[in-house]
Amino acid sequence: MVVEWDELNVIAIILGTLLYMVYGGIYYSVRLGGDKYPEKKQLEMAGPMKYIVSVIVAFISSFVVAVLVQATGAESITEGLLVGLMIGVIITLVYLKNRLFGLMTHRSFLIAIGDHLVIFTLLGALHGLM
Repeated sequence: MVVEWDELNVIAIILGTLLYMVYGGIYYSVRLGGDKYPEKKQLEMAGPMKYIVSVIVAFISSFVVAVLVQATGAESITEGLLVGLMIGVIITLVYLKNRLFGLMTHRSFLIAIGDHLVIFTLLGALHGLM
């Protein structure tokens, strides 16, 4: 498994970052929007820093998926999708462990795994395509 750093698709990384941001905005506004869960406001970071960190996380995630897709030799949307799905499954296992030890609620667990399984599968597909 060799990474050709000069062959990483910068456009795909930027598109992946934008995809992650748009998906996250939609997913979390639907899942957590409104005043149905006022307790979440107490846990939420105040100010614009959460948005800055979210953009950085989106970029790093897209970059890492691009590296893994390229390193595995995935050259199609299907192969990229499988790489992204595997990343999502690994993240889900980490969240499962946290849930089993009581570090997060069942609802938070379902929200987190739903988010990560979908977005990393989409990112993998995007990078496999490009």
